Amino acid sequence: MALPDPLFSTPRVLGVDDFATRRGQIYSTVLTCGETHRVVDVLPTRTAGPLAAWLTAHPGVEIICRDQAGAYAEGARLGAPDALQVADRFHLWQGLGRAVETCVAAHRECLRPPMSDEPPLSIPQAAPTPLRTEPAGRRAQRKKAAHALVHELLAQGRSRRAIARHLGWGLNTVLRYASAARWQDTLRDNRPRPSRLDPHKPHLDRRFTEGCTSVTQLHRELVAQGAPVTYGMVRAYIATLRGVPPDAPPPPPSVRKVTGWLTRHPISLSEEDRAGLKDVLARCPELDTAAGHIRDFGEILTDRLGTTLPTWIDAVDTSQLPGLTGFALHLHRDFDAVTAGLTLEWSSGATEGAVNRIKKIKRQLYGRAGFELLRKMILLQ
Repeated sequence: MALPDPLFSTPRVLGVDDFATRRGQIYSTVLTCGETHRVVDVLPTRTAGPLAAWLTAHPGVEIICRDQAGAYAEGARLGAPDALQVADRFHLWQGLGRAVETCVAAHRECLRPPMSDEPPLSIPQAAPTPLRTEPAGRRAQRKKAAHALVHELLAQGRSRRAIARHLGWGLNTVLRYASAARWQDTLRDNRPRPSRLDPHKPHLDRRFTEGCTSVTQLHRELVAQGAPVTYGMVRAYIATLRGVPPDAPPPPPSVRKVTGWLTRHPISLSEEDRAGLKDVLARCPELDTAAGHIRDFGEILTDRLGTTLPTWIDAVDTSQLPGLTGFALHLHRDFDAVTAGLTLEWSSGATEGAVNRIKKIKRQLYGRAGFELLRKMILLQ
């Protein structure tokens, strides 16, 4: 703490981003030089006031790279009104990903393949395995050794309670071994017990064969029918069906998986992913339209075609797709910064790297550092 802060000149390109000093509760702001990638200062909060005061005290900043947080936009406008604000491309693509997930979730039913006209195939129930006269395996060996040990101690004249205390076992366990004439008698026959779910298992078999594998959905359907079943009962039974899937169709892709297919570069997709995406887009024209908008935005972002952004926003607005339309129209609120981010070379990549280094410093301090010590260590490292 006695060491002086390192000296720096006011950066021409300033990167601004937040990091958590206590996740979900307290956040601070890190300022970096966009040209040298060095941390120049750390602010105690992520509100507009401290950033505006810092910019006022350090005139000369020409470009400010930030995310789309309203506080940073306001602080940059108040502290450096002549500086050019640049929205970070990574955060733009991240926001698009959230919008795509909303769009895919709205068309969740399109992810399920169409039902065939054939009657559903019945799922055979696994018959209980008969108990062998001479069981083998680790469990049988443990049972045999435990039975012999208990009867040996009984032969020495010890009581059952004394044996339980000596071995550290429960009294009921010792009584079970003591009352068994043969060690094979200690092996329980795991026959299925009657359950409140038994009358409803045909319904679960049929729905599972149709492709509905969501335990939440199946439990909701049974509760709506007045069935006295719990979520755990349905989950345990569906787990057995998943373990023996005879002729049930494969489950539909999840919303997250389809979102990944749409937002990842086509080159990075496997052949199976491409086939799955092609199948989904063939069943849902809305998602096919969304895929076209996503590709166009990816080209704008990659090739820095910020001047074509208004055309893209108008096309998405015309499509009226849930999630995507809101994302596109929201860009108007920060249009100049977004256009600059999709046109210029500057980004917040160096600032994100500084945030990663800050996480390492935080772990080294094991959470014992206050803000002043943490700030000092960030600046000195």
